[in-house]
Amino acid sequence: MKNPGQSTPHLPGAIWRSSSYSGGNNECVEVARLRDAVPVRDSKRPAGPVIGFSPAAWRGFLDSLR
Repeated sequence: MKNPGQSTPHLPGAIWRSSSYSGGNNECVEVARLRDAVPVRDSKRPAGPVIGFSPAAWRGFLDSLR
């Protein structure tokens, strides 16, 4: 990840992380955990758009991957 922990301007409290499987090549999505949402963004565009999921929807997504 090029800028670990970098905040997106409209989510100043978000601490972003990428998958350990990404290999640190900055070609992945990043996820942050907030109290009421799980925002996801493109690591190549950290100031770009963010899509948000409810914590329950995010858990369901992760469970479907397992």
